[in-house]
Amino acid sequence: MKEILALILAAGLAASACTNPTTEPGKTEATTGEQTTVQTASVKHSDEEIEKRINEVGKEYDGLYEYGEDNAITFGSLSMKSRMTTSPASNSEMVQEDGLAMDEAFLPYEVVPETDWNTEGYNEVKDNGLISVQTQPFSTFGADTDTAVYSNLRRRFYENDGHGITDNAIRYEELINYFNYNYPEPKEGEKFAAVTDLTACPWVDDKETMLLRVGIKADSISADKGSNIVFLVDTSGSMFFPNKLPLVQKSLKMLQEQFTDNDTISIVTYAGEEKVVCEGLKGSEHDAIVQAIDSFEAYGSTNGEGGINKAYEIAKKYFIQGGNNRVILATDGDLNVGISSEAGLIELIEEKKETGIFLSCLGFGDGNYQDAKMEALADHGNGNYAYIDCSREAERVLKDEFRSTLFTVAKDVKFQVEFNPAKVKAYRLVGYENRKMDAEDFANDAKDGGEVGSGQCVTALYEVVTVNSQREVPEVASRYNNDNKGSEGDELLTVNIRYKEPDENESKLLEYPVTQQMYSETPDEDTVWAAGVAQFGMLVRDSQYKGTSSYKGIYDSLKNDSRIFDDDLRAEFLYLISLVNKSEK
Repeated sequence: MKEILALILAAGLAASACTNPTTEPGKTEATTGEQTTVQTASVKHSDEEIEKRINEVGKEYDGLYEYGEDNAITFGSLSMKSRMTTSPASNSEMVQEDGLAMDEAFLPYEVVPETDWNTEGYNEVKDNGLISVQTQPFSTFGADTDTAVYSNLRRRFYENDGHGITDNAIRYEELINYFNYNYPEPKEGEKFAAVTDLTACPWVDDKETMLLRVGIKADSISADKGSNIVFLVDTSGSMFFPNKLPLVQKSLKMLQEQFTDNDTISIVTYAGEEKVVCEGLKGSEHDAIVQAIDSFEAYGSTNGEGGINKAYEIAKKYFIQGGNNRVILATDGDLNVGISSEAGLIELIEEKKETGIFLSCLGFGDGNYQDAKMEALADHGNGNYAYIDCSREAERVLKDEFRSTLFTVAKDVKFQVEFNPAKVKAYRLVGYENRKMDAEDFANDAKDGGEVGSGQCVTALYEVVTVNSQREVPEVASRYNNDNKGSEGDELLTVNIRYKEPDENESKLLEYPVTQQMYSETPDEDTVWAAGVAQFGMLVRDSQYKGTSSYKGIYDSLKNDSRIFDDDLRAEFLYLISLVNKSEK
């Protein structure tokens, strides 16, 4: 299985988050009740045209992870032009080369013997199971717009041939939310536009099991008041490798191009101790910012605590009332000095977020990468989390989606879907395992949800089993259940959403009923695509819930998506799946 999956990333895997400021040409809007959906006019292409398009785009990504002359790093008389295969330990014995003090871990693979190492850290993820509506009619979870899993998975397959991949490195919601969807814009004065779609579940051989897609798109905001940004960069010894600090520098240079006179930029680095590289620069001082970024050097231990404290101190000093105040942390997450445990970091960030300063985390590198710490920092710092595996991903996150990445329009966003026990037997939420909440937490404003950026989308999928199904569902007997409750109407469920304005502490409630009449025999393209991505994740995890899913089936269901010829990133995904199809023949 791992050998087959390794083929998936022979060309890289990338996609775009939801950014659709207007209805695109060839699309029409249709309204059902309070919800609006965007229907895409389908343009027919021959199989030959589709295959040609997919292959052309996919092959453009060949060699994406090779470090050639442009990415070579020199240190003394040595030049690194290949991937490192040695452990990036930050406190190994120092040696001398051409009069320069060097950490042994800094040397190219020709000098340091190859070793088999992997200390990457991931929190445990177990697939959600079927839940009886009689037992638990409420499904509650925090919104998630992180995309780190997708690009991290791509890197793990491509660079390591699938070596060391674990189920814990895969979170379905981050796979699904990596792609763009044709969601409508919110109406004037509203924070979100909500969409729902109800159709047959493509991976369950049971006519009484439906697939529910729930989606929202956030309002887009202006940046008139500007941004106060502090780049917090890990420059410890473990960051020396080409896919770490050099890629950080390239990424931050892309991001700084977006800033203007309205913005204030500061840079803090940390290794054995924190260092203020620059502070209070105008965003338009691009040359000075680039010069500061070029000055980064990797050496020493990793005192993340000191860097975090200093970054928030400077962000508070230049705080813009009503503006976008944010620390952007770039690191492999491997902290080893000061507070370094996940629990300790959470406590530190929980305290810092009370200042009104948000935290974005950008992950880099492999071998010692600490996904668990990065996700925890972003979640508890009211921010988002992306993994940068290549320059194309940096461009996607920090250039193409600059506004949705950095400008929060709603914080502590929560979903609660209430199922009608008279109509629905059971449900299964696909993903969001580590975002689930108690039903009582939905209306508790002291409990954190997720943050949603300008123009960003959030999508969730459910398997919904109707009361007529013969599927066996674990139940807990109760003498107080009222089987007739809700049987008079036709509501299957209600989607409830709570959110807070970025500068407020009291949440607002939105409600969206879903009825049997909303069922469609023919799902729209967004539902088909989201379902295909979810199935891909289930196959990679070899989930017990993958049902009839297959790579060939996913490919066949997605290849006729009308956006393939306008969206390189969708075409590339299909190219990767096609490699698996060929390997299975």
